[in-house]
Amino acid sequence: MGETAMSAALVCAGAAAWLMGGWHSGTARRAQLLLAGGGVEGSGPPAWRRWADELRRIRGRLRAEWWAPVAGLVLGVLASSVLPAVAGAAGMPVLRRVRLAGEARRARERRGDAVIALCSALAGEVRAGRQPGEGLLRAAWDSGGLGEAQAAVLAAARFGGDVPGALATAARQPGAEGLLGLAACWRVAVDRGAGLASGLDRLEAALRAERDKRAELRAQLAGSRSTAVMLAALPALGILLGTALGADPLHVLLHTGAGLGCLLVGGVLEGVGLWWALRIVRGAEAA
Repeated sequence: MGETAMSAALVCAGAAAWLMGGWHSGTARRAQLLLAGGGVEGSGPPAWRRWADELRRIRGRLRAEWWAPVAGLVLGVLASSVLPAVAGAAGMPVLRRVRLAGEARRARERRGDAVIALCSALAGEVRAGRQPGEGLLRAAWDSGGLGEAQAAVLAAARFGGDVPGALATAARQPGAEGLLGLAACWRVAVDRGAGLASGLDRLEAALRAERDKRAELRAQLAGSRSTAVMLAALPALGILLGTALGADPLHVLLHTGAGLGCLLVGGVLEGVGLWWALRIVRGAEAA
């Protein structure tokens, strides 16, 4: 049973590494080239390439949270208990929330970069002698910094509408808050005849400095976040080591009263500790 549990753990770890690293990364790429035909790239049969493409498509459709019930089911079969399967199913919403939060953060960062590129491109168009409306039309298509509200802003710029109002509406998108500064620069330039290009330069510099500061802070906190995650993974490592030594910790944890009590208390403390550590990190980032 100990060797079976260790083999299952290694299979799960290998599957996770394949999902994170990709089929064409490192050793997998060399193995594919070797099996495809003497180590010569591109000499594999079409059936092998179709199989590899199908695996990549399956990996693209699978989400990280789906591996929680799979791991729970494997552990449940090995330990002859339903508790790991229930825990794996309960962990799906948590992992899904974490994944969606990461995707939202990356989308917010991409939108912020697009706003900075929009300010830079619009300043260049204005300096080239184009009118602000025409320059905004050209800069918006090149940078894509207006996001979902691009059609409304471009319509206002093309037909003489309320461009600052449209920009303020577009600034409600997460990560596009810099468009409020662009709306203010536009309003001042139109109403008072001030230089739009100089205002855009100052706005771009401010947004770029804020982005760099945020990235530097995130880099400084990466060590703390990694330490918290590593400490949270130590109990799983302890179970693997105990299984390798023949102690059968899964049976003790899932089939004895003392083990169930320790599992419950340890799981609660583990979750609270991880939540608290990540809350401290998020608080530092927000500040």
